[in-house]
Amino acid sequence: MSDPLDERDVAGEPLAVVARAAGPYLAGLAERPVHDRSRDALLDELDGPLPEKGDGSVAAVERLVRVGTEAATHSSGPRFFHLVVGGATPAAMAGDWTTSLLDQGAGLWVMSPLATRAETVALRWLKELFGLPASFAGVLTPSATLAHVTGLACARSWWADRFGVDVTSRGLAGLPAMPVLSSGLVHVSTRKALQILGCGRDTIRTFSRDDAGRVDLAAMDAELARLGGRAVIVANLGEVNTGDSDPIGDLADLAERHGAWLHVDGAFGMFAALSPRTAHLAAGVERADSVTADGHKWLNVPYESGFSFVRDQALMTRAFGTWGAAYLPDGDDERINYNMLGPESSRRARALPIWATLRAYGRDGYRTMVERHLDVAQHLGGLVEAAPDLELLAPVQLCVVCFRYRPDGVPEERLDDLNARLGEALLADGRVYAGTSAYRGMTVFRPAPLNWRTTKADVERLVDVLRELGTRLDA
Repeated sequence: MSDPLDERDVAGEPLAVVARAAGPYLAGLAERPVHDRSRDALLDELDGPLPEKGDGSVAAVERLVRVGTEAATHSSGPRFFHLVVGGATPAAMAGDWTTSLLDQGAGLWVMSPLATRAETVALRWLKELFGLPASFAGVLTPSATLAHVTGLACARSWWADRFGVDVTSRGLAGLPAMPVLSSGLVHVSTRKALQILGCGRDTIRTFSRDDAGRVDLAAMDAELARLGGRAVIVANLGEVNTGDSDPIGDLADLAERHGAWLHVDGAFGMFAALSPRTAHLAAGVERADSVTADGHKWLNVPYESGFSFVRDQALMTRAFGTWGAAYLPDGDDERINYNMLGPESSRRARALPIWATLRAYGRDGYRTMVERHLDVAQHLGGLVEAAPDLELLAPVQLCVVCFRYRPDGVPEERLDDLNARLGEALLADGRVYAGTSAYRGMTVFRPAPLNWRTTKADVERLVDVLRELGTRLDA
């Protein structure tokens, strides 16, 4: 095969290959190991020199699907707990297939009124879901990191204005470092966003009152007074090791008192707003200047999906608008050009899976899922506390459970090494997937049940496998 034009009459056949494989693959996820390293050898079938003559679309896709369904890490399944990752609801997955089928450019209204309208509606629905003001502007991004870039770029423009500098045209040259204050719960994605923006990843100052990273409000208050309020506060809603959160309302009070910018990292914690049991954790987020969250976490839509909400749309346009290209049209209130509101110019229509899943399940469906995951996390916490060889290290607040393996007779100085080796063994075993992290100087597990398929039985399996492997290592 030498030219895709030769396949124009059978262009649907490669999609049919995927569709035929999808049913059995999805139906078998509950029984599959999350990763089977014996299948890694299949990856060699993806390699080799660039073909001079292609195999044709059907043969190529058949190979990709065969290798992928066997050798992938099956993170769409119910027992992938290694990172804070959801899955893809049936509606979201179908919406993502539709995105590829229609292949819409979602940066300019003139390219796709469909993509623009879908994004506008999806963003409005998300604001309603989270309890954010309808007046907030928003944009979809590929990730929480790029959502941070969006919000913090607006904060950077706001901050430079305090010095009479248009940072969009002049840059940061001649300005002091932008003060960014947070608690010890701040995530690496915030630091990466500041790195991208030229503000420096290590310029964040953290104010903690304990080794768990909880915010020292008095110390932050004093520093804001010293700075005259020209600073950015980063509040963290849902920390990845324990699910802990900053007191958003208290930080909003500080921001208002000193005239600072409040940025909220709600990567997965924004979904706390959906349940009466956890809504208090998100109280005050509506007072922020910018808010970020992830879609491929608790929303359970496929990668890549993040969203950024900013109180003042004019700052988004200043930070990301493009000038000097006559072929690029200006937007208006009805014909929004989303490439002017975020870091991407060429954008896929990532609103379609979000629209599909919110339309399919609505507020009640997502509240039900979130509360099921809260129950699953509490159940896992109870199993850990009941096990004589496991130690719960933090209260279970959201969907993250922080603990370690601690059998009798193992001295403290050996526990980190034992848990690190247990984490490696668990990933190699593959029946369940949960690696290790570091918390308060300890090597820990922090599984996060976020997948829409996950039930209490799946975390029971995690505990059983961990203790089985741990007993072997300890012996």
